[in-house]
Amino acid sequence: MPELLLELFSEEIPARMQARAADDLKRLVTEGLKKEGLEFSEVKAFATPRRLALVIDGIPEKQADVSEEKRGPRTDAPKQAINGFLGSVGLTLDQVEQREMPKGTFYFAVIEKKGQATSDVLPGILLNAIKALPWAKSQRWGNSTFRWVRPLHSIIALFDGEVLEGGIEISNKEVSAETHADAPTHWKAMQVPLTIDFGDLTYGHRFLASPSISIQVKNFADYEAKLRNAHVMLDPAERRALIKEESDKLAAGEGLSVQEDTALLAEVAGLVEWPVVLMGQIDDEFMEVPPEVLTSSMAKHQKYFSLEDKDGKLAPRFVVVSNMVASDGGDAIRAGNERVLRARLYDAKFFWDQDRKQNLLSRVADLEDIVFHAKMGKLTAKVYRAERLLKHIVPQIEGAVIEDAHRANRLSKADLTTGMVAEFPDLQGVMGRYYALHDGEKPEVADAIAEHYSPLGPGDTCPSKPLSVAVALADKIDTLVGFFAIDEKPTGSKDPFALRRAALSVIRLIVENNLRLPLQDVFKAAHSHYEDLVTSDPDAVAGDVLSFFADRLKVHLKDKGVRHDLVSAVFALGGEDDLVRLLARVEALSNFLGTDDGANLLTAYKRAANILRIEEKKDDKEYAGVADSGALEQDEERALFDGLTAAEAEIATALKGENYESAMKILANLRAPVDKFFDEVTVNCNDSNLRVNRLLLLSQIRSALGGVADFSLIEG
Repeated sequence: MPELLLELFSEEIPARMQARAADDLKRLVTEGLKKEGLEFSEVKAFATPRRLALVIDGIPEKQADVSEEKRGPRTDAPKQAINGFLGSVGLTLDQVEQREMPKGTFYFAVIEKKGQATSDVLPGILLNAIKALPWAKSQRWGNSTFRWVRPLHSIIALFDGEVLEGGIEISNKEVSAETHADAPTHWKAMQVPLTIDFGDLTYGHRFLASPSISIQVKNFADYEAKLRNAHVMLDPAERRALIKEESDKLAAGEGLSVQEDTALLAEVAGLVEWPVVLMGQIDDEFMEVPPEVLTSSMAKHQKYFSLEDKDGKLAPRFVVVSNMVASDGGDAIRAGNERVLRARLYDAKFFWDQDRKQNLLSRVADLEDIVFHAKMGKLTAKVYRAERLLKHIVPQIEGAVIEDAHRANRLSKADLTTGMVAEFPDLQGVMGRYYALHDGEKPEVADAIAEHYSPLGPGDTCPSKPLSVAVALADKIDTLVGFFAIDEKPTGSKDPFALRRAALSVIRLIVENNLRLPLQDVFKAAHSHYEDLVTSDPDAVAGDVLSFFADRLKVHLKDKGVRHDLVSAVFALGGEDDLVRLLARVEALSNFLGTDDGANLLTAYKRAANILRIEEKKDDKEYAGVADSGALEQDEERALFDGLTAAEAEIATALKGENYESAMKILANLRAPVDKFFDEVTVNCNDSNLRVNRLLLLSQIRSALGGVADFSLIEG
């Protein structure tokens, strides 16, 4: 079946936008095809620095014919209504049918819509997709009113080997190509609005192919092959694979390995159309600078890959990916990159030497010049708030020493005033550790400075050293409570202060280190440090933050396969702010509900709850309390009553001792008497007193299970 080939050729598209743009182009075009009833078998999208390409196979040559039926007014309706219907369907009275319906005889119009040729439909689909393509940033150029990420130069639009009719108008002004300085020569040179017509021409590599010679293509296979001959590797996955393979080969030749950086690999693959991998050397004088500085400088600023030796130590080598094939084997390119890197690393070494002339403790006062938030004061205030909060946190962390925690917290933000962190913001904390060790601070204090920002995300390593955990918790909890206290909570998809990430970090610090931290008390203590800045109620703020944690915990556990409704069921009991204890209860509940006893007991609970809800609404009263044992008539009633009475006391004891597995086993023992009760006992009997007593027995089922979790929130 015919193939559609689309290429949008432009100035350089930023590497970070290419993959998303290719996906968006594929989505928009395929959605347009489906809307027009055009099926397809396979679709592929590609991106290079100067082009987005799309190939779709299996598109039919024409749309299918469609028969549509519309019902009109009754035959005895006013003439005006009938004429209006006929006008709307474009038919005359003798062209519509009359059909008998239950409510009378109606006019029906059967409209046969012939499918159009696909080549007539495609231009509109492509134009809509091109115009709708979302960009993080876009621009206009020349006299253009059309916005795109970079100036477009040409568009290939081929269907079944033929150029589609149409093009995109990029200016609504009467400007001729001869007088318009920005107009490429292939634009229309007429006194009409400037357009880029659909065509079959593209261009090769900016430097390795002649920029003035166009390449005519017939289909995707021809397009891909001719681009390769013109030094353009179309598929970004192929470019990534080649860069990795060649980098690994060069590194292995020196007995080294390339540090893995998938994000950098993807970015570099988006900077070149014909990757040529070269290895350069780092001057020995820079190797005394912390390796993180060298790695950050090379990756962030120069897009170089770092190498390491067999011991994992940074090697004095780097890999650079060029977009050129040089006649000298790349010697000049290599030397030029070494020269650029040398200048960059001179700056880094200067900051390293200068920063160490002043110790970290003396820099703490300089934090007074940095505003943390307009409503929450300077960074010095934040540091002191976290320090006061540590006395509520450190006692819960085995191995953490309060004096060391205070010291690490006091120094934690000091590196923000250094020249190195000003130049390399991603090294905050990391440089603080190096400077602390240089100042003679304890290694555990230095590590806490480096790790107090962690974990930064779900994939980041979570600190486990006692001091690091304590300082990280104090910093993050102060931030969370502070923003809630000033009513700067996340709303919808907006979270400008990354509070969701901060809450998830606190959850991981607590859970992964098995900390028994009473969050409500800690939140209130944190709020008390804001009393001179806010008027919010500490209990309300603590409750809001805990609810926020519950939502984040559901997200965190969902990724681990834990059902969100179980978390809600346990949280709904209230008064639970110990995450370790809560998760132990959730795990026990999950295991219990996975058994036959658990599933059946849940069903019985819902049956009891439904009966109570209906009868309470009917009687306009709540049934709660204990049934009268003397009024029980059937053996099944008495067995259930005895089982519930014993179970409630045993469950309370088990829960108090945090023996949740035992609590679930006690619940399992209730399955048999509950099942027999529902099989043999009629709750809504004619005897009103007996009915009330049996409803109270149902309420005991509800309360017994409610001591473990709110079963009404459990799905299933």
